[in-house]
Amino acid sequence: MLLFARNFFRHPMMLGSIIPSSRFLVREVLDRIDWKNAGVIVEYGPGIGNFTAEILERMRPDATLFIFETNPDFVRYLRASFNDPRLHIAATSAADVDSVLKAQGFTRADYVISGVPFSTMPAEVRESILQTTRAILNPAGAFLVYQFSTRVLADLTRIFPKVDRAWEPLNILPAHVFACAGD
Repeated sequence: MLLFARNFFRHPMMLGSIIPSSRFLVREVLDRIDWKNAGVIVEYGPGIGNFTAEILERMRPDATLFIFETNPDFVRYLRASFNDPRLHIAATSAADVDSVLKAQGFTRADYVISGVPFSTMPAEVRESILQTTRAILNPAGAFLVYQFSTRVLADLTRIFPKVDRAWEPLNILPAHVFACAGD
């Protein structure tokens, strides 16, 4: 928790909140996943791994989880905290998801989960991440986004054919959840 707060003050534009996501938000997002059919899962911006731990707990023994984190402190923490052969930690931008998946022999993801603060990143980076995510998403999968504002909604509805919305008040800050379908 201290690592998360310290990094929030060092890099406030990279983190959406001063504390990690609540168990209520984690459940709101992850309950939308069809775990029986989730073979490849991607997480953008895992921070200290609140979602990561729960994903690993719920996913199939033969599934694969790719997490993308650009903060070196979090990358070190995640590498030290998780020892699971199903987990691949990519210390790079989510915009590189297609090349990272291909390097491991995958071309598609069944689910992509993101808590990165889209509203504070440059428009061209946001556009690249969203377009690349749409391209690698399996038609039956979903892009699950949690944010503290609705600013990214216009981009999501422009890029994804279907966007469902939910609200999780039991989080600091309360969060919007968007479930985006590729087809």
